[in-house]
Amino acid sequence: MPRIVVIDASPLIGLAIVDGLPWLPKLFGEVFLPESVQQEVLPGKAVRGEEAIAHAITSGWLKIWPEPIPSLLEIDLDAGETDCINLGLSHADGVLLVMDERAGRAVAKEKGLHVIGTAAIIGLAKKQGLIPSARAVFEVLHASDFRISAAVIQQVLISVNE
Repeated sequence: MPRIVVIDASPLIGLAIVDGLPWLPKLFGEVFLPESVQQEVLPGKAVRGEEAIAHAITSGWLKIWPEPIPSLLEIDLDAGETDCINLGLSHADGVLLVMDERAGRAVAKEKGLHVIGTAAIIGLAKKQGLIPSARAVFEVLHASDFRISAAVIQQVLISVNE
């Protein structure tokens, strides 16, 4: 299990849409988000799942990163993705980034960071017996206009034998 799990806004929103935020502490224990990500999703941003995200923070397992995040890398991404990557770089051993955006994932991987996205979390939830069907969860996400590529979904479904 990674020492530190850091999540970006998109996976938080996607998992909130499918009532999947409770999977995170079961899969990883504590999960951190930079303050910039919190500002993207709370409060009053009219983000889907805002109430569930706020509840996860008050529950104590979803935590705002408590220290300043060093600016180790100046990149042309949004503040949340940049902070997630910089946090990962400042604690490189044992950090898992949960991030969906293609550009952010590419930069993180290029820098040697371990990255997974919403689809992988759904796959892990299925493998750990937290959900009966990954396919059903992907259908809910698809109906909500949350976008994950068909190829990625197919890869996860194969990995969980669905």
